[in-house]
Amino acid sequence: MTIKKTERDVVDYTDSPITIGGLKHDFEQLKITSGSVIIMHSSLSKIGWVVGGAIAVIKAMVDILTPEGTLIMPTFSGDNSEPSYWQNPPVPQKWWEIVRKNMPAYHPDITPTRGLGIIPEVFRKWPKVIRSGHPSLSFSAWGKYAKYITKNHDVGVDLGEDSPLSRIYSLNGKILLIGVTHENNTSLHLAEYRSDFPNKEYRLAGAAIQGKQGRKWIEWEELNIKSDDFEKLGTDFEEKYNIQMGKVGLADTRVILQREIVDFAEEWLKKNRGN
Repeated sequence: MTIKKTERDVVDYTDSPITIGGLKHDFEQLKITSGSVIIMHSSLSKIGWVVGGAIAVIKAMVDILTPEGTLIMPTFSGDNSEPSYWQNPPVPQKWWEIVRKNMPAYHPDITPTRGLGIIPEVFRKWPKVIRSGHPSLSFSAWGKYAKYITKNHDVGVDLGEDSPLSRIYSLNGKILLIGVTHENNTSLHLAEYRSDFPNKEYRLAGAAIQGKQGRKWIEWEELNIKSDDFEKLGTDFEEKYNIQMGKVGLADTRVILQREIVDFAEEWLKKNRGN
């Protein structure tokens, strides 16, 4: 069970406030430079007490990347999804149809993120950020390749080919894990789509969108993605590949070439999942 840290807790274990300047230094030590393409997953509380919070973290990163670089974050809205699959928390079966009929339509400017932390929630409204159109599994991007990464992200795409993840792969982007583990490494879902592992299953998904005639609930087929073996997958990857490791504030941080881990995961899943 994860115990949620209060701001008081974060103050208590931070010796000195963390600043934009300190964050820039940490990013530079991790060899993040102008022009890099970065998909970032993060925990603000793990970084420590930051002067300016999420805004400072994002500003430090975009200052380092410059407009020649690109920053991407998942901005998933998991509550706009098929309610029969909900687990955190589950809802009674008698509620399911009410949810389908009444869930507000996805709107990239309005629909909040869910369960991703404060940094992606702030980032989705950052100046010049573009958010993709998938009603449940959107990504937001800033910088040189933002339009390319977020374009045509429709429900039939999800996290597979022609998704923002596959476009990051085509650009040889990097994954940045700040205070989080491979369980949060969204790029591994691209490997799930690409891998021919045993007992691969698809399921009916749903979400509310804004159509030409107004709000409507739509359904489509998508891969039944999982992440319960991603920690083991990540450990095995790190035993084979050298990755950049360091600190951002107080947070243990990894920088990983997305192509390397996705290609590794594609084969790993064939050998280790569903057998």
